Amino acid sequence: MTRGEVLDSALQARDYLVSCGVPAALAAKDPKLWGRRAVDHSRLGWLDLPFASRGLLSQVDALVAEARYSGLDHIVLIGVGAETLAAQAIVESHAPAAGDDRPAGGLTVLDGSDTAALAFALERLDRTLVVLASKAGVSLEGDAYRRIFAAAFRERGLSEREIASRFLVITDHGSPLHDFARQCGYRIGLTDPYLPGHYGALSAYGLVPAVLAGADAERLLEEAASLVPSLGKDEDNPGLLLGAVLGGCAQQTPGGLARDKVLLRGPGALTAWISQLLAVGTGKRGRGVLVFEPPGGRGGFPDVHGVSINPRSAADEDADTSVWAPLGAQFLLWEYATAVAGWLLGVNPFEAGSAVVQEAEDDAAALLRAPGGTALTAERPVYVEDGIEVHADFPWPPGAELMTVLGGLVASVPSDGYLSVMSYLSGDFSGRYLAPSLARASGRPVVYGPGPAFPHATGPVHKDGPGNGAFLIITGDPAPGDALAAHPVPGRPYSLAELQVARALGELRALRERRLPVIRLHLRDPVEGAGRLTEAVRAVAGARRP
Repeated sequence: MTRGEVLDSALQARDYLVSCGVPAALAAKDPKLWGRRAVDHSRLGWLDLPFASRGLLSQVDALVAEARYSGLDHIVLIGVGAETLAAQAIVESHAPAAGDDRPAGGLTVLDGSDTAALAFALERLDRTLVVLASKAGVSLEGDAYRRIFAAAFRERGLSEREIASRFLVITDHGSPLHDFARQCGYRIGLTDPYLPGHYGALSAYGLVPAVLAGADAERLLEEAASLVPSLGKDEDNPGLLLGAVLGGCAQQTPGGLARDKVLLRGPGALTAWISQLLAVGTGKRGRGVLVFEPPGGRGGFPDVHGVSINPRSAADEDADTSVWAPLGAQFLLWEYATAVAGWLLGVNPFEAGSAVVQEAEDDAAALLRAPGGTALTAERPVYVEDGIEVHADFPWPPGAELMTVLGGLVASVPSDGYLSVMSYLSGDFSGRYLAPSLARASGRPVVYGPGPAFPHATGPVHKDGPGNGAFLIITGDPAPGDALAAHPVPGRPYSLAELQVARALGELRALRERRLPVIRLHLRDPVEGAGRLTEAVRAVAGARRP
């Protein structure tokens, strides 16, 4: 359901889409929609996954039976971005219910930020099957976690062959990770290399880890398949209308306003998956749709429209658009809508944005290769207050306070922009605690997430999109007693904590190269520093309140 001005824009955009034959062309998987040779026919294979992936389930069921027979019911999923978000959403929504005859399990996701999740997984090592998921090679975090688990298995007395049986790799045929997995003797699940990673929710990337953790993927695919007949229609096509909403609103009006930001309310893992889908699918060539959640603003921004997923009732929601559908249909619906929105915005929604992601990872790898880790501490803070280091490109006057620094960052947010908070810390502190105050202080939306998962998932819209963001990066020393963060990664000359800092510095460089406003705050004591930072942000919000 869509209403108000958003409905008017959407109907105009939908009529234009129909007049251009977009629904029929998408149903026919016609790649010429995006120009000659811009998109290969095989890049549209995601439209077939509700049916094509059913053949995968019998293979996965056999793997589940073998794993349970071996006592393995705890699945550790190592990956970042689309490779993990879909599986999390499936497990959240389709876990076995009471009385279900499907074998139950558990899923722990390791995306490179929280050593508490790693500690939780290591406590269940005897029951653990490790899934490495990546379309390309092994990321820095994937390599670190793989080494940590392999070393832990050896300490338990497992042979190399037994260790190999505890790993399952999901990757594209012919990828660097495919070759690496074969050398290690790991089990391998291969996927279509032409399928865009952010369109892989209903492929092996989303399904295999979720089924291993006990989710009902058969029901999920049935939900998706139920939507397929409507997607070729000109009328009563929910994917077309949602795409018209997203793309139509994001186009600049004659008055110069583009409603290219979405306030999204819905289940956590699903909203995170939608956020990365739109960021990667539309964030390019100076355009893009940015998604944020209620802690980052409650609406009232002229360039924002609200979308609510499965609200309890329309009367209870102030969203401009409500989307009712079960999870499987939600996946396909949003993928289709992103393709439509990309067409309206004049961008190729199937480009993965991997160059943007790889740029920051390559910088991080170079920093970690520096002798003695000197590159990680080479940048001196311009200011230190109560154990919080301020790293910025410009000097601060003597006697400046942390509030001054934060106030300067808030003031740098453009009138049509947003603020992004990326936290590279272990534990439960995140930008979520800062977002409400920062939104009040800036009068603009705030997006947030843990690094490197969040910038990996949404990097294209920040770096190749409209270019109207300001960025706060938070790093820290290992918390007292966090032995996992401080301990060296087996076979590597750095720890997980140093890897986090390197990742943050790689992201910092990428943003600086694009001349985007960014500061880094380093918490010498993450526990005390988080409290002081929260107080400072609240003070800034209070000082700037009208």
